[in-house]
Formats: sequence, structure tokens, C-alpha cells
Amino acid sequence: MFPIRDHNPSERTPYVTIGLIFLNVVMFLLTMPWAGGMVELWERLALYPVAVVNGYDMWGLVTHMFLHAGLLHIAGNMLFLWIFGDNLEDQMGHLGFLIFYLACGLAAAAAQIAANPAEGIPMVGASGAIAGVMGGYLLLFPRARVDVIAIIIIYIKMLTIPAWVMLGMWFLLQVFSSFWTMGGDSGVAYWAHAGGFVAGIVLALPIFLRLGGTVFWNRTHGRPPHRPVDYVRSRIPDVRR
Repeated sequence: MFPIRDHNPSERTPYVTIGLIFLNVVMFLLTMPWAGGMVELWERLALYPVAVVNGYDMWGLVTHMFLHAGLLHIAGNMLFLWIFGDNLEDQMGHLGFLIFYLACGLAAAAAQIAANPAEGIPMVGASGAIAGVMGGYLLLFPRARVDVIAIIIIYIKMLTIPAWVMLGMWFLLQVFSSFWTMGGDSGVAYWAHAGGFVAGIVLALPIFLRLGGTVFWNRTHGRPPHRPVDYVRSRIPDVRR
């Protein structure tokens, strides 16, 4: 199950969200062997937990957020950032959202390093920071409507569900996968995802309280505080096999 859109596009242009997507795409094209070919830059800017623990290559704590390992990797991350980032930027402001995003990425990296400080395999990807965006979104807009594609073997269905259902399931999957793959090499930084998500909730808490806390939920019904969009469903009729 993965999201394709929410029903609350931002009221103002999310310049930081767009800028982050642009920077990630540029870095991806520069460092892919089939595009820019600057693979050595990718290797240099990745995050190596064992190096950071020993005081080396500290820049990787930040630069790894702008590197990706493949087309599906960056496509999935940028889709999540586009869906959930704009409404948070609306509430936090451009600079506030940028600081929040980078702080979540640092917290995610710290969680992954703490889980396996001797790891020498490079860690890349914006997913830890974006997990923080998802955590903040869950706190501020738990009942926002999100369209998701559910795939069960060969059955594919688009559903509209509350954000807390989709994001809660995603977080539980990260925690479960973290323990399930402990001691093995899954190729996915589940602890970074879980750590970034929790950091996003914690870092968004001051904004939530400033907006009124539960009073804000009552006023907005747990959704972004502007009129939602009702997307028109396809007019193409269903055809039975």
C-alpha cells in the first residue's frame, strides 16, 4: 500500500519542498553511472556509520540525505515528500520547514548509527528526513484524506483512507522490520525510518501546541485548515474479466 496524493494541496507555493525535490533529482542524475557518472561523488558523500563514530567524514550526516541508490528509490522518496511536505511547510513557514526537515534527517541518521555503529556499508537516501515529515503530518493532520494504491497479489484497488491509518501502518512496518532484520543485511535503513518518524512528531510538537493543540484538531477536524479538494473519479467504466 502506498500513497499517490492527499486531498489538501497547500494554499501557498511550497518552495522548500519543490527545492528539495529539485536538489535530490539533480544529485541523483549527477551520481548515477548512466547519467552524470560521478560515482566517486556518491561514494564520498554517503554516510558511513563506522566512520562517523570514529570522527571521520562527518559531512555524510547531511549529504547522505541528497543521494539515492536507484530510480525506484528516489521516485518513492520524492513522491512521499511531495504528498506530505507541502502542508507542513504551510504551517511551519519556508525556513522553519527546512530546519525541521534537516533536523529529522540528522535524527534518523543518529538512530541508524546507534542501531549499528560498526556498519561500513554506505547509507544514502532522503527517507529518514521524509519519515520525519510523515511523523509531523500525522501529528498535525491525522484525519487528512489520503488516496492509496493497495496491491494484494494481483488485486489492485485505490482507496481513500485517513492519514493516521496509512502513516500508522507504515511506522509499525518499519519497527517490525527493524527487529525482524536485526543482525542481517536487508539493504534498508529501517531504524533511520523509525527514528526519523518519531523525531518528526517530537519536533512538530511545539508547532502543534502553538496552533492550539487539541483545539486545533477540533477546529480543523484533524485536517489541513483549508478547503479540501474532491478529485473526480475516472469516467471509464469497470469491466469484469
